[in-house]
Parts: sequence; C-alpha cells; structure tokens
Amino acid sequence: MSNPNSNVNQIQNTSVILSGYDTTLTFIVLFLIIIGFLAIFSAGAPKCIIQGTHSTFFVVRQFIWFILGFIAMTAISKINYKVLDRLSIPFAWIIVGLLVCVHLFGTTVNGATRWLTLGPIQFQPSEAAKLSVIMLLASAFSRNINIFDSRQFKYFIPILIMIGLIFKQPNLSMVIILLVSSMFMYFAAGGSLKLIGSAIGIGALGLSFALQSFQKQRVETWLHPEQDPYGAGYNIIQSMVAFVAGGFFGEGYGNSRQKLGWLPEGHTDFIYAVFGEEFGFLGCMLIIGLFLAFLQRGLLISGKCEDVFGKLLAAGITVSITFQAFINICVSSSMLPATGVPLPFISYGGTSLFITMCMIGVLLNVSKKRIRRLPNVQR
Repeated sequence: MSNPNSNVNQIQNTSVILSGYDTTLTFIVLFLIIIGFLAIFSAGAPKCIIQGTHSTFFVVRQFIWFILGFIAMTAISKINYKVLDRLSIPFAWIIVGLLVCVHLFGTTVNGATRWLTLGPIQFQPSEAAKLSVIMLLASAFSRNINIFDSRQFKYFIPILIMIGLIFKQPNLSMVIILLVSSMFMYFAAGGSLKLIGSAIGIGALGLSFALQSFQKQRVETWLHPEQDPYGAGYNIIQSMVAFVAGGFFGEGYGNSRQKLGWLPEGHTDFIYAVFGEEFGFLGCMLIIGLFLAFLQRGLLISGKCEDVFGKLLAAGITVSITFQAFINICVSSSMLPATGVPLPFISYGGTSLFITMCMIGVLLNVSKKRIRRLPNVQR
C-alpha cells in the first residue's frame, strides 16, 4: 500500500498550469490601437507641419509609448495578479506622492496643472490613479464590503487624498471617472443600491457647489455654443461641423478639413470628430462597437473569475476604460460639456496609452484560468 502522507505531499506540491489569454479581448485592443495610430497620423500631421516638425512626430512618440506599454503589459500579464493585493497600498502612496509633486513642480497646459516634466518626457500621474484606486478597492471589498469598518480606512484614505489632489489640478473629468468606477466596484462586490443612490445624490449636490466659475461656464457654453462661436463655443461647433461633413460614409482617410487648423485638439480630445469626418457614421459605429465588445468581454472575464479580488479587478478596469471612452465620445458629439479626457487607445497621449495597456495586462492576467495538475496517485 502507498503511504497516505506521501500522496498528500504530492497533491500539495503539484504544479499550476495556466490556460491562454482571452484572445478576443487581445484582438479588440489590438484593433483599437491600430485605429489609434492611423487616426493620430491623419489628425496630427497638419499640426506637426505648422509646428515645424516632421508629419510623423506624434505617431513616432505614440509608438515609443506603445512599445513601453507593450513591455509592461506583457510583464504584468505573466505574474500572478494576486501580488497586486499586497502592492495596492504602497503603490497608492507612491501615486499620492507624485500628485503632490504635480502641485509643487507640475507643468501647466491650457490652465490645468496635470503633468510632471522630466526632460522630453511628460507624465500625468492622475492616469495612474485609475489603476491605483481599482487595486485599493479590489483589496478592500474582497475582504469586507462594509465601507464603515475602520479596518477599511487604510484603503479609503489614499483614495480620498488622490481625488482631492486631482480635483485641485483641476481635473473634474478624472474625478468623475474614479467615482463612477468606485461605485460600480462596490455594486459588483454586493454593495447596497440604496447607499449607491444616496452617494450619487449627495455627490451631485456637492458638485454643484464645488464647481469653479470656468467649469460652470463650460456647462453654459455646452448648452449655448452659438453665443460665443469664435471663443468658448468654437471647439464644440467645429466638432459638429466635422460630423456633418463626414455624413454616412465619410470623406475618406486623410481628407478631413477640420484638422487643418479648424479643430485645435483634433489629435487628442476631439480625435473622434476627425475620425467621424473621414470615416463617417459607419466609422463612428465601428469604434463604439469595439468598445461595447470590450465592455462585454471584460465583464465576462470578471464573471468567470472564481477569485473575488480578481473579479473586482477585472470589473473595475473594464468599466473605467469603457466609461472614459463614453465620456470622450459624448464630448466630441456635444452630448456632454467639454473635458480633457482622451479616447482610450486612440487619442494621442503617452501616459494614457501606457497606463491603459498596464490595465489591459492585469485584465489579461485575470482572464487566464489557473488549473492545478494532479499527479497520478496509486491506490
């Protein structure tokens, strides 16, 4: 007869094998990134020429960030995502430190201080705050859903500090993304709908008092852009002109006229409008369809994960990226007031692309199933 203790030791020492990544998600992300390169080149080339640089300047810089992001995504996808549970608090305080540095030494662009500059590199720490908040809440809610438990404060305190620092930049759109992602993760963890509804009501009321004068002006401009067509309402009007010109089939790749100095942020915040002008309604629906497919796939990965921490990580990442895309598309289409939110994977912006690809690395990691290989045990 075989030794029972030996059999137990064999089972405990069995290796863990992993199934492959979610290939559908991988192809969706790859397709979005390719669209991004094409859109950045088309929308950014005129501005590069005006600035006296090569027409591929923006694309080359974006490609460098893509390479860095791909390396980070690959590395993150190979480690066990449960390591992020232990790293959530240290990582959060690093982000808090970087956000403090933004207020002390940050670079101001268009009235907002959001960037740290190191030589030719500009980094936006608020983008990394998205991943940090998701990691913190996944750690907190996988242990205890009670947000009033004092043991949870070590997770919530850095979140509140990050939100406060980001709001002061000012970057209201990022604050909204963080809050919406947080509420969805609380809901996914089994949180109270009444508490979520109360939080939304209190948050909306508080926001109405906390809005600064220029933010209130943006809402007024959004409602009546024709009152200042060459000033505050200019971008909204020119964005609408781009969509109208694109029609159903579009003007063709590279044939946008609005990017020729009419739409100032055509390669960043309003890249969706330039894409709509060149590829029309069909092109716009393609991008929306890809993000809806991304949402479906991400939530499917979350639903299939047997680990609560991984389930919440996947849900938070999926909703954060999709909701950001929703905001950008709505702003470009004049369905929301103007914000400074880039379109994930597509808009020009190295920090956004790098952090988003890191988040995709975590999502791909969660999508892998961990299967324990059992040895043949002789009876």
